[in-house]
Amino acid sequence: MTVHDLLPILTALIPLPTFIAFALIILFFNKWKRVSHSIAIGAMLLAFLMAQVVFWSVIAPDGHELAEHPLHVQIPWLPSGAEALEMGVLIDPLGAFVLFFVSITCLCIFVYSVGYMSEGGKHYDPRYSRFFAYISLFATGMLGLTVADNLLMLFIFWEIMGLCSYLLIGFWWEKNYPDPKQVNPRQAGLKAFMTTRVGDVIMLLGIAYLYSATGTLSFRELLSAETLGILKEMPSYIPGLSAAALAGLLLFGGTVGKSAQFPLHVWLPDAMEGPTPVSAMIHAATMVSAGVYMAVRMFPLLQVGFDIHHGAQLTTPMIVMALIGTFSAFMAATIAVAQDDIKRVLAYSTISQLAYMVAALGIGAYVAAAFHLIAHAFFKALLFLGSGSIIVGSHHEQDMMKMGGLFKRMPVTAITFIVGGLSLSGFPLFFAGFWSKDEILAVAYHAGFNEGIVLAVVVYVFLALGALLTAFYTGRQICLTFLGQPRSDHAAHAHEVSWTVYVPLIALALFAVFFGYIGIPEVFPLLGGEHSNLFHHFVGATLGTETLHQLPHPEQLDLLPFVLSFLISPLGLLAGYLVYGRKPLQAGQPDPLVKALGPLYPVLKNKYYVDELYDAVFIQPAIKLAKWVYKWVDRWFIDGILHNVARGAFGLGHLNRRFDLAVINGGVDRMTDGIKWLAQNGRQVLQTGQVQHYLLQVLFFLCGFGVLYVWGDAILAFIQRLLGI
Repeated sequence: MTVHDLLPILTALIPLPTFIAFALIILFFNKWKRVSHSIAIGAMLLAFLMAQVVFWSVIAPDGHELAEHPLHVQIPWLPSGAEALEMGVLIDPLGAFVLFFVSITCLCIFVYSVGYMSEGGKHYDPRYSRFFAYISLFATGMLGLTVADNLLMLFIFWEIMGLCSYLLIGFWWEKNYPDPKQVNPRQAGLKAFMTTRVGDVIMLLGIAYLYSATGTLSFRELLSAETLGILKEMPSYIPGLSAAALAGLLLFGGTVGKSAQFPLHVWLPDAMEGPTPVSAMIHAATMVSAGVYMAVRMFPLLQVGFDIHHGAQLTTPMIVMALIGTFSAFMAATIAVAQDDIKRVLAYSTISQLAYMVAALGIGAYVAAAFHLIAHAFFKALLFLGSGSIIVGSHHEQDMMKMGGLFKRMPVTAITFIVGGLSLSGFPLFFAGFWSKDEILAVAYHAGFNEGIVLAVVVYVFLALGALLTAFYTGRQICLTFLGQPRSDHAAHAHEVSWTVYVPLIALALFAVFFGYIGIPEVFPLLGGEHSNLFHHFVGATLGTETLHQLPHPEQLDLLPFVLSFLISPLGLLAGYLVYGRKPLQAGQPDPLVKALGPLYPVLKNKYYVDELYDAVFIQPAIKLAKWVYKWVDRWFIDGILHNVARGAFGLGHLNRRFDLAVINGGVDRMTDGIKWLAQNGRQVLQTGQVQHYLLQVLFFLCGFGVLYVWGDAILAFIQRLLGI
């Protein structure tokens, strides 16, 4: 038996170790902290090894057959009438790459969590074991989602992650803040759960609609040319939309919720209330990536009918994705500029970078979106874990205005964080973020200016502006955190935490640098070439050569995006340095942006007041409606009816009691008294104790029987005649 023969079994088993770890910790080992983290890390390591075997088997020279003809194994699962839903695993290049980055980042986060949740072994969190149980279940959700071969299985694991996000964001549920406007962990967890449920319900409607239209939820069957052709021609419930377009829009609703796109983006910044390893998992390796992964996986459905070489316009789902992605990317980048919490800057950066991927899918940049999805997971996990190291090392200080001078005190964290920041900002040539972001901008420019797709021009302009802002707030974050002198006692006494914290940072920093080299475009000068863009050729095989050929892809170098890609990041970083690094802020000195932006600053600081708008438009009216319903419908109407029924029943019961006592009990009592009287008096007459009386009674009854025997018929006839019978 070869490795290829074992691939289906290995792939199906990948989510199992972490689930077993979750069960063991919860049921048996929750009182032993070190045993709990050992079980969790060991299970994640086993899942990582199996995922790596699957990944390298797929990309190996003899694995090209799997790239062109994915391995797909199914077994019957849920019977539904004459049919049965099936569950199984799907191994293709896209899934293999997602397994690759999910397993690596999750393993790094598990190891990092040992140092973070125990503060380097000095102070263990009271719920330390429970934390490792929860993140084990979280990893199970993402690993299971990645290998799922159908939408129903994907949705089940999708919801497992939703549950874990609620549990982990509100992990420190007992924390309260004096400022009533500041969201505490309990509220943040509930907000994340409820907001993402909106998108999940829309997505579930899409799944149900696809099943009703096609009778299957399998990716291979749904995304086959035959099924897509049927869905393209099938009218939907909405005039003007095909079944493919409606299903695509409904599924995209799940992406909007899970990947925190406008207007459902509000949950993600408040999710920072959870422990920082959770932030890394939610915002980099798993949860938010799942939304974009689902959109990438279902891209053939979203783009069915689009063919750039025949002048076709963007499909309706693609237009919606392009608009929402572009707006979310630019909006989140502007908000990040004015945030002081080190984790909230990264949270809005996550929204912006995910929006890049969504916008890229909207203009047909399938491979570029998948490439940025994986590159982003590495450098954003690095940045979040780096921020957690800074927070613990600075005695739980999160305000960048109270940091400064940390480069000398936390050199490993500082260097790795700067590497992640440079990759995020897309610094040219040396960082993965440059290659993935550049490919999105290049495709947007090509589709807009060479292929004449007007929306792509808008996408290119605003994504380029968003990239400039990204570089600026990254430079601001680096300067405020690491340069100058400490602006608080916490920063003055900052220190590295432990090796379990900074070793994962080093590992992720390597991927933030070198991963980009597998996606260098063929048309790029010097570094490009016929065999340079390995990611494009390999992951593109998932989509199919014919479909991939229909999408925009630059076949020659465009000078303007080439120059801008080189200039955007250095210019933004330079601007951040000139404002915050050349003359580092002193303790108590206000942010220069307050004066520079004027009345715009509080708008950005308060996130365009979207939360306040939602509170005024949705939350407060819902609360008022609930109070009105409680007062008038529940208390007055429903309770009034029930109370009146109860009073009537009580009155009826009282009447029944009187009837029972007077008639039923009284009648029975009188009857028993009569029987008792008759018995007592009859006994004196019949039971005298004298033999002659008993003989006389026998004689009397014998005479009576004799009369009946002789004249019985005559007596009966007389009675019948008397009664007229």
